[in-house]
Amino acid sequence: MLGIGMQEIIIILVVALIVIGPKKLPDLAKALGRALGEFRRAADDLKENLDINGVRAEKEKLMREFSKENLSKGFKATEDKGPAKTEKTVKTEESAKAEEPKEEKKE
Repeated sequence: MLGIGMQEIIIILVVALIVIGPKKLPDLAKALGRALGEFRRAADDLKENLDINGVRAEKEKLMREFSKENLSKGFKATEDKGPAKTEKTVKTEESAKAEEPKEEKKE
């Protein structure tokens, strides 16, 4: 912690107690704690905003690159052919056909 040991912290607190006085020391500590908390919140807010802006810029860059690649390749939209048939759906369709009553042709 900033290269300050326990002995140095005790000396600083004793000097602060003598200089500031025992009546004002708790108020000063409270004000210092609030100021540090506000500073940390502001720093976290700044980090979050920078991160959001960085992500947004990266997204826009990737979208431009993607658009350029697709235009250069002559990208064509593909038709939607519906869901692909899986092995299970094929078996279900086959069993449904097998269960259908067969009509006999009368001539």
